[in-house]
Amino acid sequence: MLKKLALITLMGVSASAMAGGWQVKLAGSLIDPTGSTNVNGLGKVEADYQYAFTPSVEYFFNDNFSTELLLANPIKHNIKLDGSDIEGTSIKQLPPTLTFKYNYVNSSAFTPYIGVGATGFFAWDEKGVVKKVKNTAGVAGQIGVNFKPADAKNWGVFVDVRYADLDPKVTLNDDNNTKFKLNIDPVVYTLGYSYKF
Repeated sequence: MLKKLALITLMGVSASAMAGGWQVKLAGSLIDPTGSTNVNGLGKVEADYQYAFTPSVEYFFNDNFSTELLLANPIKHNIKLDGSDIEGTSIKQLPPTLTFKYNYVNSSAFTPYIGVGATGFFAWDEKGVVKKVKNTAGVAGQIGVNFKPADAKNWGVFVDVRYADLDPKVTLNDDNNTKFKLNIDPVVYTLGYSYKF
């Protein structure tokens, strides 16, 4: 009896693994920082919004569970002080983000999904009064929906929203080398095209 049960379990796991597949997603995003930091002697410092090309690759373990790696071209943020740009001051960053997702498969053409995971913040090319930005990491969340038309075999379109908790440490190029954590905490709005292999 135990042998039969083990065999059935192994067959189920194998079937689940074989149900997996890859999906490539090409998209554009609005990266909208929601945080800011009040710095003594300066005022409110914040990062400006930016548009970006955000492709991703996703692996499906089965119909419901998948993992997605978000990639992006370098994202440049202008830095603002009390709502105004600081002339010539900006930072660039790469935000690789990995989420583990649940996809709610149903009888309709719409597949909602939700995910949770981690994101990185790899900074370089600091300009202006920003001397250095330290690389950091944070948690990330994701919610969205994929739409697959009835006549589509492999392709679809999707829209999703992500949130990332990112507070990199910034050092200013001033007499005191002022240091503070810049609360960026971006919300990322994405619209794109998906193709599943």
